[in-house]
Amino acid sequence: MTAGLNLLEAHMKDNRTHLRIAMLSVHSSPMGELGSQDTGGMSVYIRELANELGKTGHIIDIYTRDEKRGLPGEVVLSENVRLIHIPIGGNGHLSKDMVYPHLNDFFRSVEARRIRNDLHYDLIHSHYWLSGVVGCMAQRSWNVPHIIMFHTTGMAKRIHCTEEKEHPLRITTEIKLAHECTGIIAPTKKEKTFLHKYFDVPYEKVGVVPCGVDPEVFHPVQRDLARKELGLDLSAPVVLYVGRFAPIKGIDRLMHAVAYHRMYKRSLKLILAGGDGTDSDASAGLRHQARRLGILDSVIFEGRVPHDTLPVYYSAADALIVPSYYESFGLVALESLACGTPVVATRVGVIDSLVQSSISGEIVDSPNPHSIANALEKVISQQQSSLLSRKAIRAAVLRYAWPNIASAVLDEYSDLLHSDDFGTMVMNYPKQKPWGMSPPLTGGDEGAGEKSSLPLSHTLSRKGRG
Repeated sequence: MTAGLNLLEAHMKDNRTHLRIAMLSVHSSPMGELGSQDTGGMSVYIRELANELGKTGHIIDIYTRDEKRGLPGEVVLSENVRLIHIPIGGNGHLSKDMVYPHLNDFFRSVEARRIRNDLHYDLIHSHYWLSGVVGCMAQRSWNVPHIIMFHTTGMAKRIHCTEEKEHPLRITTEIKLAHECTGIIAPTKKEKTFLHKYFDVPYEKVGVVPCGVDPEVFHPVQRDLARKELGLDLSAPVVLYVGRFAPIKGIDRLMHAVAYHRMYKRSLKLILAGGDGTDSDASAGLRHQARRLGILDSVIFEGRVPHDTLPVYYSAADALIVPSYYESFGLVALESLACGTPVVATRVGVIDSLVQSSISGEIVDSPNPHSIANALEKVISQQQSSLLSRKAIRAAVLRYAWPNIASAVLDEYSDLLHSDDFGTMVMNYPKQKPWGMSPPLTGGDEGAGEKSSLPLSHTLSRKGRG
C-alpha cells in the first residue's frame, strides 16, 4: 500500500466509510443575503455542495464568522451538514479586509471546538483567500489534506478591472497559499491556466470542476404568469441583471448599453436584482448614473431577491445580462439557462461553454455599450419571434446538476487522500504554531513590502492530473 492510502485508512476511524470535512467560509455565510456586498455565487456554491455531499453520507461542518453575535453556535442546514458560527471580530459586519487580522483567533476558536468535541477531520476545503489562510493553519496542525477554491483572486480583479483596488498583501498571500495548500479546485480551464501563468502553480495540482445548479429549483415558469406575479408589462422587452453591485460586474457599461438601446432601437426595462439596499452608496451611484443617462424610468431597482424566488425573475425576462469584466465562473448564467432564459454575456468564466449564438444567447466579444445593446436586441427579437426553445436551452445545462458536480468534487478529494505526495508530506511535516497576522488591510500599497508569514515550502504536484 502507498503511504497516502495508509493515511486514508487511518483517517477512517471506527470503520467509517464516509469523510468528515471541514469547510471554511470565514467572511461570508452560506446562509447570508444573496446579492449583498460579500454574499454571492460562492455562498450558493458552498451551501449546495455541502448539501449534496451530506445526502451521500459525508459529514460537513461549515465554519463561518458569527457576524450578528447571538446566533446559535451551530445550525443544522440539512442531513449531515452543520453551519458553525465563530464569534470573532466584534458585533456587526466587517469588510473582508478587516476580517484579516482576526484569522488567528478564528483558527484558535475552531481548534478549541474541535478538541472539545473530539472531532477528527479527514480533509479541509477552504473557500476564498481569507479561508485559505485559516485552512493552511489547520493543514499544519491537523496533518490532513487542504484543498482551496479561490472563487476569485485579487490579481485577476486587478488585471480585468482597474477600479477594483486590491491590496498587494492579498495578491502575495494568494500566490503563497496556492503553493502551500495540498490541492486547488478551479471552476474552469481558463482559471487553471491563469493560476499556472500568474501563480506558477503546476497544472497537475489544479483540478477543474464547474459550479452546479439545482434543476428542481431553477426551472421554467410560464413567462406571462411570471410577469404578472412581478407586475411587469406582458409585451415590453425585459432584461435582468442578478448579482452584486461591484465595479467588476460591469453595471456601468450596462447602463450605457440601455441608454444606447433606448436611443437607437427601443425602450426596455432593466431589472437590477441584488445590491446592499436602496440606501447603499453603490445603489445611489447607479441611480445617479441612470438619471444622468435619461433612463431612470427604465431601471427597476429590485433589491435583494430570495434565491428560491429567482426562477420567477429569470422566467419573466427576455434575457439575463452578464456584463462583467471578470467572473471566475458565472453561476447566474447557469441558473438562467436552467430556467430556459437566454443569456447575453461578455466572454468571462464558463460563458464559452454555456452560451451558443442563436441557440441560448449571445457572447459579446467587444463589450462596449453599442455591442451589448446590439446583442440584447438580437436576443429580444428572437424571443419575441419564438425562435429560441426554452426546452433546448434548459436541456443543455442539465449536466451541471449538483449530484454530478459533487461526484466530481469527491474525485478531487479522493485524489488528494490517495496521493503518495501527501502521505510522504504528512510523515515529515512538523507541526507549527498558527502564523502571526499583519495589521488590517487599508487599501493602496501599504504593507506591500511586508514579509508574509505564509511559507512556500512543501509545494506538491499530484501526478496524473490533466
